[in-house]
Amino acid sequence: MGQLIVRNIEDEIVQALKRRAAKQGRSAEAEHREILRQALADERKRPSFKRFLESMPDVGEDEDFCVPRGMPREPDL
Repeated sequence: MGQLIVRNIEDEIVQALKRRAAKQGRSAEAEHREILRQALADERKRPSFKRFLESMPDVGEDEDFCVPRGMPREPDL
């Protein structure tokens, strides 16, 4: 498992982390791990943008999506 060192944290944040950990019956380190786990849970479940695009059905040719340019048109009045 990897390690993460977080430096220069305000004393108030450290104390709040310790209080929260005590309420949960955990060490400050275990509470820190849980906070990170919860904060990043959605990202781990979400597929990548590449996978999302790959899952889209093939619905036509590139020309089907071209917008005609330079053609005169009647103004909407």
